[in-house]
Amino acid sequence: MKKKVLILGAAGRDFHNFNTYFRDNPDYEVVAFTATQIPDIAGRKYPAELAGKLYPNGIPIYPEEDMAKLVKAHSIDEVVLSYSDLPHQYVMERASMAISAGADFKLMGTNHTMIKSKKPVIAICAVRTGSGKSQTTRRVLDILRNHKKKVISIRHPMPYGDLVKQKVQRYATYSDLDKYECTIEEREEYEPHIDRGGVIYSGVDYEAIVRQAESENPDVILWDGGNNDFSFYRPDLLIVVADPHRPGHEKTFYPGLANFMMADVIVINKEETALPENIDEIRRSAAQFNPNATIVDAASPIFVENWEKIRGKKVLVIEDGPTLTHGNMQYGAGYVAAVKFGAGEIIDPRPFAVGSIVDTFKKYNHLSKILPAMGYGGKQIKELEETINKSDAELVIVGTPIDLGRVLKMNKPSLRVRYELEEIGKPNLEDVISDFLKSNKI
Repeated sequence: MKKKVLILGAAGRDFHNFNTYFRDNPDYEVVAFTATQIPDIAGRKYPAELAGKLYPNGIPIYPEEDMAKLVKAHSIDEVVLSYSDLPHQYVMERASMAISAGADFKLMGTNHTMIKSKKPVIAICAVRTGSGKSQTTRRVLDILRNHKKKVISIRHPMPYGDLVKQKVQRYATYSDLDKYECTIEEREEYEPHIDRGGVIYSGVDYEAIVRQAESENPDVILWDGGNNDFSFYRPDLLIVVADPHRPGHEKTFYPGLANFMMADVIVINKEETALPENIDEIRRSAAQFNPNATIVDAASPIFVENWEKIRGKKVLVIEDGPTLTHGNMQYGAGYVAAVKFGAGEIIDPRPFAVGSIVDTFKKYNHLSKILPAMGYGGKQIKELEETINKSDAELVIVGTPIDLGRVLKMNKPSLRVRYELEEIGKPNLEDVISDFLKSNKI
């Protein structure tokens, strides 16, 4: 008899695990997905066009809060956890809930979910959201292009719209961002590649995505990871970013520890603003869990044009959404800039919040003086815009990876904070990439 399966997810890894292992597998029946972390996913369906011949009606998606009820109502045999950036305690709580309801609990590993590319793959992953994957990916991309290599980037999924239309997405121009009705989170990840004249893919079906990317005949495929998930493709070089602002998290989050243990290279980022003892703690973790990894020390300095305009001003600071929410950070580059350049006051955005932004502050109550750049759809983008415009700030400091002025109409002046990865000493990423290219004859 077929095993009945419930997949716990957040519109990313869950769909990938289904596509690579369950979709055409006659031994299993995936009864439903559940959703969390991302708004407006529950209540939809994983469409029949993507689900394959075994699922002509598609697969329903329910809130994760319904998990125990679904297990009992459908006599579920296996609950498969398929999303990321989770404390180990949280993972085992879900395991206990599944077991207490009568089901087995499962985590899927690399052998069943990593797709092998015909091209060399360099993967950038992390131990936590907000560790600095994006600037590390940009740095690796720049190094490869300085070596005159053709690079196609592929980003971890963020499919929040029409899943059928988002099966395979290719971004090469800013008009492509509008074509696919990208959220703020998507723009934050895709725009830096477009800024560099690069091509980046994303979507839902990562087998189809990599085959199309391979057809462009790149020298290297660059996996731009999301959250602290592990790569969807089998990497030939795995670079993992660790954050000394959250020492110990490299050991206590899923699947960040798996990334940490698999890494060929561990980048300890943000050292310029971290306590020395925190950096040392990550070094000790590396010695314990992955003593053969190459350690690269790095900083992520900030750059602000017209920084002198910050001094003495009452400012509203906006930061990257996922870094603050399920990344659990209390601040980012925008806050650092506000303090460094002498803002007179950093205002509390909560009194001005509207709609789903209010709900975000309730759910992530560790936030107080920072506004997360939530924008998972047109309605939420408008609510973010209204929150900003209602505030009594004299200046908005934008610490997101994109220019929010492209998607929001702000009624007050703003300054954008940029940040890039800079290695400290040797070995550096230039050394790592040069050795990789030479040893693989690329």
